[in-house]
Amino acid sequence: MDIRAIVMGVAFVAMWSSAFTSARIIVADAPPLMALSLRFLISGFLGIFIARMLGQTWRLTPRQWRATLIFGVCQNALYLGLNFVAMQTIEASLAAIIASTMPLLVGLAGWLLFRERLAPLGIAGLIAGVVGVAIIMGTRLQGGVDIYGLTLCLIGVVALTFATMAVREAASGGNILMVVGLQLLVGSAVLSVFAVSLETYEVTWSWKLIAAFAYTTLVPGLAAMLVWFSLVGRIGAVRAATYHFLNPFFGVAVASLVLGESMGLYDLIGVGVIMAGILAVQMSKQIVPRGQRL
Repeated sequence: MDIRAIVMGVAFVAMWSSAFTSARIIVADAPPLMALSLRFLISGFLGIFIARMLGQTWRLTPRQWRATLIFGVCQNALYLGLNFVAMQTIEASLAAIIASTMPLLVGLAGWLLFRERLAPLGIAGLIAGVVGVAIIMGTRLQGGVDIYGLTLCLIGVVALTFATMAVREAASGGNILMVVGLQLLVGSAVLSVFAVSLETYEVTWSWKLIAAFAYTTLVPGLAAMLVWFSLVGRIGAVRAATYHFLNPFFGVAVASLVLGESMGLYDLIGVGVIMAGILAVQMSKQIVPRGQRL
């Protein structure tokens, strides 16, 4: 048993899931795209500075450069940008649940688009995931959730799914922290264009805003990405992605503890079903067909 990998996986999930709560705090008092662009700028330069101190270079492989651009645009600019805007009108727990379905979408895309073989356990997991999402969405729609914000989150998780398919290219070839820093700067550059064009500078300063911004810049923004790429490099993308099944629970738990967001019975049932579906899909990918070697 790789204890270090387990600790890294749980740490990544905790940091990644907490980002929705800190983002909810930020967008209540600051323009979402402007705040996110600044966060990426600071995190990116910090990452590059530390990478250079550790002896890492700018000499990435062509596959790393391609993956860095894809991550910067799809994960940072699209996925996080859309989620920051969406959380002006929807709860952090709902945004976290939607984003947590990414492993299910990756499995579905591989099955339908790339004709990847999926074991019966994986198919059952996809079905469970759909059922879990339907349970939560049905309850939230009846409760009057903002459709615009919900739509932005759904588009964002599709962009995150596409970005995740490139993670293996970014994690291979070394210079992990340099890759993290560069893809953050790509996201900052893209978002800054939209922030200047669409937003006005209106900030309500408070200690809570400053603390949330500092936390989201250093922890989910930099540390989580470093842990994720390191975990993928240690145990591979498929096994690392298994830890995503914990995201719905952590996302809901942190939002409830910090923001006091309430969760109904059907929400909790849906979270449990989604977690089971994600775990089933990821476990099915680790099943080696007879005649193939590990």
